[in-house]
Amino acid sequence: MTDTRITHWINGSALPGGSRSQPVYNPATGQAVAEVALADTATVQTAISAAQAAFPAWRNTPPLKRARVMSQLKVLLEQHSDEICTLITREHGKVLADAAGELQRGIENVEYASYVPELLKGEHSRNVGPGIDSWSEMQPLGVAAGITPFNFPAMVPLWMWPMAVACGNTFVLKPSERDPSSALRIAQLAEEAGLPPGVLNVVQGDREAVDALLTDPRVKAVSFVGSTPIAEYIYAQGCKNGQRVQALGGAKNHAVVMPDADIANAVSALMGAAYGSCGERCMAIPLIVAVGDQTADRVIAGLKEQIAAMKVGPGTQAACDMGPLVTQAHRDKVRAYVDQGVAEGADLIVDGRGLVVPGHEQGYFLGPCLFDRVKPGMVIYREEIFGPVLGVVRVASLQEAMALIDAHEYGNGTCIFTRDGEAARYFTDHIQIGMVGVNVPLPVPVAYHSFGGWKRSLFGDLHAYGPDAVRFYTKRKTITQRWPSAGVREGAVFSFPSSR
Repeated sequence: MTDTRITHWINGSALPGGSRSQPVYNPATGQAVAEVALADTATVQTAISAAQAAFPAWRNTPPLKRARVMSQLKVLLEQHSDEICTLITREHGKVLADAAGELQRGIENVEYASYVPELLKGEHSRNVGPGIDSWSEMQPLGVAAGITPFNFPAMVPLWMWPMAVACGNTFVLKPSERDPSSALRIAQLAEEAGLPPGVLNVVQGDREAVDALLTDPRVKAVSFVGSTPIAEYIYAQGCKNGQRVQALGGAKNHAVVMPDADIANAVSALMGAAYGSCGERCMAIPLIVAVGDQTADRVIAGLKEQIAAMKVGPGTQAACDMGPLVTQAHRDKVRAYVDQGVAEGADLIVDGRGLVVPGHEQGYFLGPCLFDRVKPGMVIYREEIFGPVLGVVRVASLQEAMALIDAHEYGNGTCIFTRDGEAARYFTDHIQIGMVGVNVPLPVPVAYHSFGGWKRSLFGDLHAYGPDAVRFYTKRKTITQRWPSAGVREGAVFSFPSSR
């Protein structure tokens, strides 16, 4: 067992809190690399108190000064990128190149938050009535909280708190207890960038910490990313307690491949979308819907060839394409899904269950798996697997493919590979999914758009980051103002006021 202990970051200091803790493992070795403290309710309340105390001064800090902190944080994140990526890979397992891509997408959200003086300008109308002006302001909510998943330990927190604090809120972040170090290190860099103590606080923990955030009346907004059952719980509990809640849930994303597609390019794109980060992405592609048997055969042939060339191993080795899964329990769960697929009658074309990485026999590795002839009723079709398992579904037409996608309970992302502009336009216009790609397998919006799915992939009215984040972390106030002329006495008016 390691002597390294990961604690909380509250009011600008590393603090202990809670009598419980749990190991943090290196998934490539199966060995514990740290022990993380698990906050009790009192610790979470201390963090909320720090955020509440910091709110009045931070709220009144000019937006330009708040933006300058974000600009300086961007610089520090770039300077410390190697350190942060090493933490991500050590605790999550993804390859370093993937960790660098994750961090870069997070940095782009910090950069967008630095535009906040423009984003908070509101609206103004002069002479909406005789001598009457009206304007709107975007005012901060108070203390906000974020609960983030293990699969993007740096990027997803950066979806949340930078815009929240740039808008004038203070924040309590609860990162995943499986890989907490990168979020904690970034919080420390934020204070080095000029964020006052108490504006951003980090509490490590599990369900006790989550419930403490959801039940404290001082927390005005909660943002969550994770599985759908937990998203439903957080949305229901937060709303019940009067909080504004945004809860992003699970996904089962389909990639439609048309007969006219550039199959070679589609296969290369789908390889990364299916097996990048070991499939532990809510925007991963676990299902290919091939239109026509010939299309399916060509896709499978290309996938088999590229899978054979993949290298699986520890994320710190530059030559590796895919690392381990995050925990032993999760690896075993994904492997059980493969067993289930075989039992249900899908054709397992590539079986990664027997993979052993020399020198890392205790790591949580599972090789890429590929199924053909997956059917909609199968468990591996219906449920989110969150691992390196790709299935091919065969259909006869684009209409049949779209009907399958629309019928699924999740609506996070989808894509189509085609050279036919008419087909692509029809697909993007009619498909009932929140994020859609055309010849782009991972249609994750850039920082100045917003991220979110439909159906049971999102609970709440607003998407994550981008323009919707400004709306989520502020409340609109509209002021109507008139200054009567001095010395003029006006009579009472009993009709409803209008501009007539």
